[in-house]
Amino acid sequence: MEAMHQQAMNGDRRALARMLTAIEAGKVNVAGLVESPLPESGWKVLAITGAPGVGKSVLVDAIMHRWATEGRTTALLAVDPSSPRTGGALLGDRVRMTTVDDPSLSNRVYVRSVATRKAIGSVPLVVGDMATYLLGCGWERVMIETVGAGQSELRCAAVADRIVVVEGPARGDGIQAEKAGLLELADLVLVNKSDLEGATRHASELEESFALNNEAPEVRLVSGLRGTGVDEAAHALLNLSSSGRSVRAKMRERLHASLERRLTSHPAYNSTLDALTLGTLDIEEALMALLRESHERSS
Repeated sequence: MEAMHQQAMNGDRRALARMLTAIEAGKVNVAGLVESPLPESGWKVLAITGAPGVGKSVLVDAIMHRWATEGRTTALLAVDPSSPRTGGALLGDRVRMTTVDDPSLSNRVYVRSVATRKAIGSVPLVVGDMATYLLGCGWERVMIETVGAGQSELRCAAVADRIVVVEGPARGDGIQAEKAGLLELADLVLVNKSDLEGATRHASELEESFALNNEAPEVRLVSGLRGTGVDEAAHALLNLSSSGRSVRAKMRERLHASLERRLTSHPAYNSTLDALTLGTLDIEEALMALLRESHERSS
């Protein structure tokens, strides 16, 4: 494993892929391999989130292409939802990424699909470990594209320094997005598909919904497919500041995510689920057992 780690640190992409697989499987402790990035005014990890169909993957590809042409290196962790029944995932975001196929730019971008598996939210905490490892291997920035599944989007805050919410034209559910908490976490809102009817109106509606808050995120119109506003958005993202109103919400989700990790990483997690299914254990008993034993193991 040490030899593979050194190869990954030296730029071997096959070794990097294998190390990320080992991290995802819980076989490697990232803390023992690389140092976590020090806190700074800028960001290292950016989450791109939003509802399905708003064009996140195309927009992310366009932004990565812009950064790559400027000589910047970016790694993308594209999170796909796992089936709650089979545990399988499509892992199809790579299909929409064209920058990795450009020979002149491919050495500056890296794309990895990740399945949510048994994580409760859209982004399992292991993605944070994978992001830390990528940064330790020399990648300048890490982007995380989440699955876009409403309330579960909040969990992306557990691993990101900044959060960008992507909206689509005339979706008619800006209020629902507010209820779900997506816009509460946003440091920037990008209304994609600006060439389509209703995009400008939706951007105005979002700005109006933020009007009463002095720390509201900026709303920008872009088109990942047409390239409209992408250069400006890519530049703005590099120096994106954290929205003041999002800090408490982020801390809340990080606290919840830490509890999630304690539960799902417990050796008895699956057997506890079996007991709950059979009715031999109730929820309160299961929580007490798992959390008590987790505390005892960490003490």
